[in-house]
Amino acid sequence: MQGTPAGTSEMPEIPEGMMEEIGAELEGEDAPFLKHLGRELTIEWLPEGESRLGMTRFECDHNELYRRRRLEVPPGPVTIALNPVLSGDEALYRHTFAHELLHAAGLLDHDGRHSEIVKKVAPAPKLRDSPVLRRLRQKVLEELPEGQWICGKCGHAWERRRVTRPVRCPKCASRFESK
Repeated sequence: MQGTPAGTSEMPEIPEGMMEEIGAELEGEDAPFLKHLGRELTIEWLPEGESRLGMTRFECDHNELYRRRRLEVPPGPVTIALNPVLSGDEALYRHTFAHELLHAAGLLDHDGRHSEIVKKVAPAPKLRDSPVLRRLRQKVLEELPEGQWICGKCGHAWERRRVTRPVRCPKCASRFESK
């Protein structure tokens, strides 16, 4: 699992200033592991072909993890593993790393506060600004059975460029109904 994947020259690193930004956002929050991450955290690449963008792994099971949170003792070894495709997309790398760093700090649930902190510290890039997100969208579009949309009113057909269903037909402007 460890190692440097093809196309990347080094192991992943914590983006500059991210620990401080996350620490400032977590002030007064229930993040008992944050102060221990300097000693306990390792960062690595996920294997080539992995579908997840990132993951956080604690060496202990979930019962022990919640016990350590409650007692505010060190979490033990924590590993953040990131997908190598992120090496070419700085904004998505920062966003994914911030998300995983919150988990490592002890915010284990995907709640509103978790999303709010990630959005503030490292907002998700727009689709047009992220080569990784564009490739993922293209892959999804290629795997969909319908390659085009056909208007149920006028019969106009056009190439499918989005995953979501259109609202209106580009030719007759009526509400979109498929045939």
